[in-house]
Amino acid sequence: MADIYQFEARRNDGEMQKLSAYKGKPMLIVNVASKCGFTPQYEGLEALYRKHQDKGFTVLAFPCNQFSAQEPGDAEEIASFCKLNYDVTFPLFAKIDVNGPSAHPLYEYLKEQKLGFAGTRSIKWNFTKFLVDGDGKVKARYSPQTIPRLIEKDIAKLL
Repeated sequence: MADIYQFEARRNDGEMQKLSAYKGKPMLIVNVASKCGFTPQYEGLEALYRKHQDKGFTVLAFPCNQFSAQEPGDAEEIASFCKLNYDVTFPLFAKIDVNGPSAHPLYEYLKEQKLGFAGTRSIKWNFTKFLVDGDGKVKARYSPQTIPRLIEKDIAKLL
C-alpha cells in the first residue's frame, strides 16, 4: 500500500469518511481517550489545529477504549466531552481498536509504516501520534508522552 488515502473510517456522526478527502494536507493522527492522564493533550492538539488549519493541516482523532477502558463513552458522550472540555473543532472519528484482531486497517497500516520505541509495532497507550505528509506518507510516530507543541516544528516542515 502506497499511502493512507485508500482507507476510510467512520466519523463520530456515523458517516463514512474517505481519507482521500485529506489528500494534500499534512495530518496528525491520534488515538485518544477522555479518561486518560494524557487527555489534557486535547488542548495542545486543538491549538496546533487552529494555528495551522489555514495552511491545510488537520488533526484526526480516533477514540479508543483498549487501554484501561479509558474511553467508555458512546459517540455522543465523546463528542460532548471534547467540545465542552477542550472546544475541539478538528475531525473526531468513531471509537476503534488500534491493536489486536479487530484493529482498524488504518492503524494496522500506520503501525507497519512507523514502528514504536525499540522497534515495537503495537500501540502502547492513548495519545500515540502519527504525522502524515500531504502525499499520504507516514513521516513520524510520537509516543503518548510527546506533547503536541513539541511536534510543531515537524508539522511546519510539511506545510
